[in-house]
Amino acid sequence: MERKYMERAIELAKRARGFTSPNPMVGAVIVKDGKVIGEGYHERCGELHAERNALASLTESAEGATIYVTLEPCCHYGKTPPCTEAIIEHKLAKVVIGSRDPNPLVSGKGATILRKAGIEVVEDFMREECDAINPIFFHYITTKRPYVAMKYAMTMDGKIATRTGASKWITGEAARNHVQTLRHAYKGIMVGIGTVLADNPMLNCRMQGGIDPVRIVCDTHLRIPMDCQIVQTADTIETILATSTNEKEKIDQLIKKGVQILQIPEKDGCIDLNLLMQTLGEKGIDSILLEGGGRLNDSFLREKLIQKAYVYLAPKIFGGEDAKTPVEGIGVSLPEQSANFKLQQIQQIEEDILLEYIAK
Repeated sequence: MERKYMERAIELAKRARGFTSPNPMVGAVIVKDGKVIGEGYHERCGELHAERNALASLTESAEGATIYVTLEPCCHYGKTPPCTEAIIEHKLAKVVIGSRDPNPLVSGKGATILRKAGIEVVEDFMREECDAINPIFFHYITTKRPYVAMKYAMTMDGKIATRTGASKWITGEAARNHVQTLRHAYKGIMVGIGTVLADNPMLNCRMQGGIDPVRIVCDTHLRIPMDCQIVQTADTIETILATSTNEKEKIDQLIKKGVQILQIPEKDGCIDLNLLMQTLGEKGIDSILLEGGGRLNDSFLREKLIQKAYVYLAPKIFGGEDAKTPVEGIGVSLPEQSANFKLQQIQQIEEDILLEYIAK
């Protein structure tokens, strides 16, 4: 029975996907005498946390009740008051916690405060399932760098474009619509200048009710055209361009268009990606959907900056030794030097297949 309540809390938490960054997704269910008397979730960053939303929805007094919450209740003042305070005030008898909060401001302190107030606390209940909700938050809060997910669509023979460079479309419409849910879920979306020059993309979220990600372009030598869609819409969609060039006249033009410029030094002929990740983390970007081409994917893999991969596999074969592949560069010399991933999930989307992997 207890699993049912935590499963409901997880279900509630997931409703906020894409809206809570850089905060975690959290759900809470309050149960008294075998009956749910309140439930809620953290709906948006800066708004009430899950526990307070659940308490606000009570159908009767919570005195003596149990609250199931997917993440340890906070105990510090931030944009909202501590949830531990509200739990104590409402005289709940028991708190069942899924994930532990690695945030140094919480990290066990919330559970300790509740215990000192005479409340029974159970930790690590369905922890694996609860942890699975917030890999982005856990990564960002502990490393201060964005969680990076590499995404690409390829044919059965591993091609992301034909020998002429044509790539529209590899997957079907349903799979392409699914990509929009990822653009909504991740704070930033990143491409290299090669993708901008080849495709002139918008990189916005076309899901109804979705949030546009912050657009980030890696452009070492400042080759971005002033008339491309990204520059022309930078005043309405937050756009960051990382470059190693100090070409003042063009930089001033880009800034006037609304583009934010990050001056990042070169490393091995391209932007220092480690420094870029550090800088983006400092700007509050907790996650990035990497939609670049083979060269950018190769650079991220070589620097070990990928945490997850979304691979859309289409039932097509392009062939051609000159056709582009998802990862370029010179590659590894031996199989044991490969970047290794663990299969997390397989999903069929009409005729296409989505493979989700996490880095080992």
